[in-house]
Amino acid sequence: MAVILVTSRSFSDGDLDLVERAAAAGHRIMRGPAHHDPTELRSLLHGADAWIAGTGPVTAEHLAAAPKLKVIARYGVGYEAVDLAAAAARGIPVTNTPGANASAVADHAIGLMLAALRTIPDGDRRVRAGDWSVRRGRELGAATVGIVGFGRIGQGVAARLRGFEPRMLASDPYVPADDIRNTGAEPADLDELFRTADVISLHAPGGQRLVDAARLSEIRPGTVLVNTARPDLIDEAAVADALREGILAGYAADTLDGDTAASASPLLATDLADRVIVTPHLAAQTTQAVDNMGAMSLDEVLAVLRGDAPTYPVTH
Repeated sequence: MAVILVTSRSFSDGDLDLVERAAAAGHRIMRGPAHHDPTELRSLLHGADAWIAGTGPVTAEHLAAAPKLKVIARYGVGYEAVDLAAAAARGIPVTNTPGANASAVADHAIGLMLAALRTIPDGDRRVRAGDWSVRRGRELGAATVGIVGFGRIGQGVAARLRGFEPRMLASDPYVPADDIRNTGAEPADLDELFRTADVISLHAPGGQRLVDAARLSEIRPGTVLVNTARPDLIDEAAVADALREGILAGYAADTLDGDTAASASPLLATDLADRVIVTPHLAAQTTQAVDNMGAMSLDEVLAVLRGDAPTYPVTH
């Protein structure tokens, strides 16, 4: 019997009983803290044969405490928090779950666009305070929507947008222009997209800064910016300044720099509450996405434990 350490809070929390699926394969699920504190995890890692890891860091220190570890399955798409070099040095494959939450995140991006364009959260707050005055919004179908990053999620956003019939621009250096056109979007370079779009939705990988003061100075006044990707894509202070100056009409995001420790974020300033919408990293938190991520990560673990190659190895 192999021991599978799970440090994702939502693993097997959907409709699928993945704990029973692991047991049926002859293995045992052992839960650990999602924050991945090395001191708290040390004893658990010592006995683990596999690790289904949440969003916390996976470092050389963790791996040194796990002499039996055969595979690390990231519960989700991002793997920036995993020390891939340390894993490779120990011969431990790392996997992820591409596409598992793409539909959920695409849905959420559309929801944030509509919420920002129609100032829905602010309207709710004002009604509860007895204020029934109207703030005029804008229709999604009348906008030019720029999609930055045109992988599974970006293309899912484009598919959903087609029903609203906006003009769509897409920027992704890795997607051929003809493939973009086949979705109904127009290929555009990043600078052109930022200068032209009324709504900009970020779906690019982290580790890069796409929105800073210089780029914000070139956008159309009144633009709405949506970020369901990574917090490091934007300069939060520059976005806050652009909101106050009227360059941005709204910012809607599912993430902030530091996330739960982001209480000091300039985007949470009281004077920006009517123009900023932040959700608590819940874009991927649907029952279907939870089932997909859990099943895919468990399948990867079971494959490696059987001696098979994983389907979705992370190689860089």
